[in-house]
Amino acid sequence: MEMEQTNQNRITQLFGIKYPIIQAGMIWCSGWELAAAVSNAGGLGIIGSGSMYPEVLDEHVRKCKEATDKPFAVNLPMIYPDIDQHIQTIIKHQVPIVFTSAGNPKTWTPLLKEKGIKVVHVVPGVRFALKAEAAGVDAVVAEGFEAGGHNGLDETTTMTLIPMVKKELSIPLIAAGGIGSGRGMLAAMNLGADGVQIGSRFVASIESSAHENFKNEVVKTKDGGTRLTLKELTPVRLIKNEFYHRVEEAYEKDASIDELKQLLGRGRAKKGMFEGDLNEGELEIGQIAGLIDEIKPAAEIVNEILTEFKAAKAEIQQAKFNF
Repeated sequence: MEMEQTNQNRITQLFGIKYPIIQAGMIWCSGWELAAAVSNAGGLGIIGSGSMYPEVLDEHVRKCKEATDKPFAVNLPMIYPDIDQHIQTIIKHQVPIVFTSAGNPKTWTPLLKEKGIKVVHVVPGVRFALKAEAAGVDAVVAEGFEAGGHNGLDETTTMTLIPMVKKELSIPLIAAGGIGSGRGMLAAMNLGADGVQIGSRFVASIESSAHENFKNEVVKTKDGGTRLTLKELTPVRLIKNEFYHRVEEAYEKDASIDELKQLLGRGRAKKGMFEGDLNEGELEIGQIAGLIDEIKPAAEIVNEILTEFKAAKAEIQQAKFNF
């Protein structure tokens, strides 16, 4: 369904897109097919480079450029070991937008902007948002505790985080964490966001590179089915599977950081999300999974969000809250 757009806002203007809906760059779930599908639907698709070898990112960027003539982005976790190679791939292919995370935005922002690339940094709190703004980024994603993947240590919810960041920030603000519907998008924008970044809802899409087992498990997950854990290593929200319960048992025995690292091992997220091992893998997803009940094409998801957003906005305008 095609939605009318009467006005540009700061995010659509910044990125050159139709709707202020950004698909999060999630490891193991966000390849070129998903990014291109979201961009073609009028949002901003993002390739998640954190799980890709340099040659794999190069392939995904090339294929994404072939599949869409719309803007798309690459998510770049700054803890990636060969980040300089990813940077060169992004510059070589003239990727228009980069979302950086998990590191100091001062490190690569000047070079990327010198090359004409717009930079957005993902933050968990006000202090980090202000540092990102001072580093010269074009926009900030403020991600609340509800999100899947890697969260801030303070467990600040999206509903409190967005207005606090908005109060201090002058550059465009994108809300993330617990947003997977049009009503959620409207709520975030009413709190002060200029756009929304949505991850979990796009995991359960046809074009997502996640394993079908994981997609189906996301659909099955209900309220209370996830928990933020492993804060001593890297905070991550997990579906409660066998691996998660072993982590909880380790905490009950006061496991040391080294013991937690040994339990986590290597490749645990790949095992769960990309290879579909529902018992031994990390199954990273946001709390909004409890609202996801079907795997659909990405374009259909975008249109559903926009349709619900428009309906919810009309309800408010029709004095639903007339007091």
